[in-house]
Amino acid sequence: MPVDTTQIMDEATKLGLLVAQHPAVARYKQAREAVDKDPEATRMLADLDRQIENLTRQQQSGLPVTDAQQQQLESLQNRIVSQLKIKNLNLAQVDFVDLLRKVTQTIQRQLADEPAAGAPRPGVM
Repeated sequence: MPVDTTQIMDEATKLGLLVAQHPAVARYKQAREAVDKDPEATRMLADLDRQIENLTRQQQSGLPVTDAQQQQLESLQNRIVSQLKIKNLNLAQVDFVDLLRKVTQTIQRQLADEPAAGAPRPGVM
């Protein structure tokens, strides 16, 4: 029996509520909040974003990135990865993204493994 968009969205909402209860989501939110509350961490991330943006604009205008600019960027990146709160955020983000990837792959498998017309899918009525 065909389903409509509203049914799919209702089920997606239920799935979203389940995902929101997963420990990986809680760890990510806590780590994000810890970084947001740390002025040094937020400053370093903002500096990184600004440097990357500037270098991207520079490259787009045809100017090469200098060795000094590259070293400055690498130095900032090294300081960032050694910052404990940012490191925790990165680890939590990897777990969170991995969870979302698994959910997406499961959905995609259901689309790829379409059973014969009219055949019931296990667990679906």
